[in-house]
Amino acid sequence: MINLDIKKYLSGSLGKMELSIKLEIKNQEFIALSGKSGSGKTTFLRILAGLETARGKIIVDDKTWLKNKKNLAPQKRKLGFVFQDYALFTNMSVMNNLLFVRKDLNLANKLLGLTELKSLENMMPENLSGGQKQRLSLCRALMSKPKLLLLDEPLSALDPLMREKLQNDILHLHQEFGLTSIIVSHEPSEIYKLASRVLVLENGKLIKDGSPKEVLLKTSGSQKFSFEAKLIDIKKIDIIYVAIVAIGQQLSEIVISQSEVKELKIGDRIKVSTKAFSPIINKIE
Repeated sequence: MINLDIKKYLSGSLGKMELSIKLEIKNQEFIALSGKSGSGKTTFLRILAGLETARGKIIVDDKTWLKNKKNLAPQKRKLGFVFQDYALFTNMSVMNNLLFVRKDLNLANKLLGLTELKSLENMMPENLSGGQKQRLSLCRALMSKPKLLLLDEPLSALDPLMREKLQNDILHLHQEFGLTSIIVSHEPSEIYKLASRVLVLENGKLIKDGSPKEVLLKTSGSQKFSFEAKLIDIKKIDIIYVAIVAIGQQLSEIVISQSEVKELKIGDRIKVSTKAFSPIINKIE
């Protein structure tokens, strides 16, 4: 359990503002942190990591990380931090990047196996693709056996296919190691796929806190429309099927037929169109 109540003055998108957050995070929750640029998301992660100080308190499983003048050093906080820019040791091989953190060959081999990097263990980071570098960065963050994993927009620079692959890796590792994870993301489909809870910051304040569906899902009016989307999920509610689709930066629910369910699979690119009040979904080949 993470119990925090922190305050810090900083410069935001609208000038000077106070970051002020009070909340509890349960063990093994997957939190998505969203909000406009300059709202305080990265600063919040850095305060949790001990890379910046703040007023208030952070208590993790009855251990004090921050209170009054006490600010526990980052290396004593049992956390892993994955950055957008990888932050790898360029003069070390894939394997040595992991063993530098912890001399645990069994754990290193397990992580490389789970992320399909085992065959690349002797390669240098400069010879890896962006996706491989980010997977290595994720593995390295887990070598310290953290309880808390912080991810600051780790997938934003990747192409859609690689981004989806790494989403699967992150979710698998979160579950495999029983982590409490917090990811900064602006991508609705990514948030829906990964998170069990969504926090939205605006000018340093927590303005929304709920499930991905409660926070992100929006419905549109009855206008005629036709556009491309991505199929995120299909749920059966009583006797009907409901498709969750990502349309740009928005999620929508659409009732579909049993025959349409048989033709579709999660991740399909689809075309959503409507005539009056009856949406029609066609798979994009």
